[in-house]
Amino acid sequence: MRWYIWVGLVLIVALGVVYYSAGKRMSAPMIPVGEEALADLQAEIDAQNEEAFARPERKARVVQPANPLRNVYFGDLHIHTNLSFDSYLFGNRLDPDAAYRIAKGEAATIRTGEAIELTRPLDFAALTDHAEGFGLHEACSREDQSKAGREVCDSFETPSIKTFLNLRKQNESRPMIRDLTIYGDDPEQAEALGRSTWAKVKEAAARHNEPGTFTAFAAYEYSPPLADSGKHHRNIIFRSSETPARAVSAYDAASEIDLWKQLEAGCAAPCQFLTIPHNPNKTWGLAFADHTIDGIPYTPEDWALRQRSEPLVEMFQIKGNSECSSSFGASDEECGFEQFFPPCAEGQETLCIKPTSMVRDGLGIGLALEDQLGFNPLAFGLIGSTDTHNSNPGDVEEWDFRGASGLNSSPARKRLAGGRRGNRTSLLRNPGGLAAVWAEENTREALFDAMQRKEVYATSGTRIKLRTFAGFDLPQDLLGESGIAAAYQAGVPMGGTLEGKSAGLDVFVWAIRDPDGAPLQKVQLIKGWIEDGERKERVFDIACSGGSSVDAATGKCDDNGATVDLSDCSFDEDLGSAEIKTLWRDEDYSPQNDAFYYVRILQNPTCRWTTYDSLRLGRMPPEDVPATVIERAWSSPIWVKAQ
Repeated sequence: MRWYIWVGLVLIVALGVVYYSAGKRMSAPMIPVGEEALADLQAEIDAQNEEAFARPERKARVVQPANPLRNVYFGDLHIHTNLSFDSYLFGNRLDPDAAYRIAKGEAATIRTGEAIELTRPLDFAALTDHAEGFGLHEACSREDQSKAGREVCDSFETPSIKTFLNLRKQNESRPMIRDLTIYGDDPEQAEALGRSTWAKVKEAAARHNEPGTFTAFAAYEYSPPLADSGKHHRNIIFRSSETPARAVSAYDAASEIDLWKQLEAGCAAPCQFLTIPHNPNKTWGLAFADHTIDGIPYTPEDWALRQRSEPLVEMFQIKGNSECSSSFGASDEECGFEQFFPPCAEGQETLCIKPTSMVRDGLGIGLALEDQLGFNPLAFGLIGSTDTHNSNPGDVEEWDFRGASGLNSSPARKRLAGGRRGNRTSLLRNPGGLAAVWAEENTREALFDAMQRKEVYATSGTRIKLRTFAGFDLPQDLLGESGIAAAYQAGVPMGGTLEGKSAGLDVFVWAIRDPDGAPLQKVQLIKGWIEDGERKERVFDIACSGGSSVDAATGKCDDNGATVDLSDCSFDEDLGSAEIKTLWRDEDYSPQNDAFYYVRILQNPTCRWTTYDSLRLGRMPPEDVPATVIERAWSSPIWVKAQ
């Protein structure tokens, strides 16, 4: 097939999650096709021992009444269905309606036959299919397709590895050019069918949106390509059904600046939007750089545009943790958690982490920019999500992880196969995270407003309940029953900003364990600040489990001794804490220094998904990844402006 037929489709294919050496030349099908092959897969799945470990019982939804002091709601803001071409290419046939039903608690199966189910329904979801593929399904369903167009559409069903490699390589050049083969060489038809898909996406969200019970956002993903399958993508979330008539894609907007400008131009009141970048760890340093994807330096006006468009960053998902790297001054061992790439070697440009790749570095860069610009364009809140390509929102429990890409990561044998190949195999993936939002009620408007003010936090998939506040000389009775109301009156919640004062700076933390997860291990606080023009940071253990205290000599909590039985994944229930409350004072606070503070809560260890899959197959866990995982939550920062 002529390569240029595919040019317009390459972007979405390039987002696929199968990685192979570029030098390989293979033409075999990438995924099994046909009823016989699927039957063989089902037989293999039926042989997996799903009773080899305990799992929590499924639970019905609990609807929280409106609360002026705000409830926490858990959701997923990064989900792909069969409308995303890469998702479809790798076997997913579950549509947006199926995805919403799964988010609400309905069990389902992926195409191989493996079951997917949430222990507890989500409170909200945003389906973020790639806008660059909008219109493809409609075009391929047309009966008047040309011969060349039909050839393209038919080949969607049986792609080969060789084709995949060719397509990915071809579309790493810029700018993006839409191929019109399947649109009858008619750009107006391509535009019309793209708008039709976007309308259907919004209609599905409207059908499943149940104010007070479940929120479905109108949303999509903007996905420009980078070399070596890098990501400089953004999810666009709208406050209501009032949106532009078209989804701005990478065909329309060459850079993030263009995206924000076009969104502002097309999203007139009452329309409101925000954008959320994901995978800073895979941006090859672009995430918090001072230039666009095309190397054009940011102007002060560009930074201001970013500030008002992008209040959040997705720092944890299936393709790794983007919190920090110890290679760039981070001062704690927890930076290695679910890390996907090594630091860049000298001269290395891709497949590695740069000083402008990670969230903690981005927060520090923001403090420095405030000194230059007079405002902080990188004062962002933190969320987690999945980036699943299986239409299963929020399916983040380690025991239920079925991979992220349908036939390419199912069944268990396939997920565990291969060992490490340059840090890019399925073994290094994880089930993804969740976005937690503090809002008065479960509606589009209340949740969106909470995201705008950054009263949100990220989790690695656990549903730890976490609140943080900061203020000057906070009252000690915050630890009592009336603490939350007093905390709002005396301080600011996560995502807020304080003006520096000479009084002592206090941080109040309240964490409650996930009832289906392990007990809490400890509370840590991460502080970053600018002192004499130099960026600095420090990590503090501020509260330990079981009533123990931070060791005065080491500044650390002692290991509480919690273990995991790898024969069935049972864990200690008697060690650790169900709840931790603490009021911590920064003894080194200086009102002359700009600073940020965020909290990290660690659970006791539990089994990693690779261990659950090994139990399914009756084998030992792989040796080159951890057998256990320490789930966690990260609050959005609180910023302090110098006097």
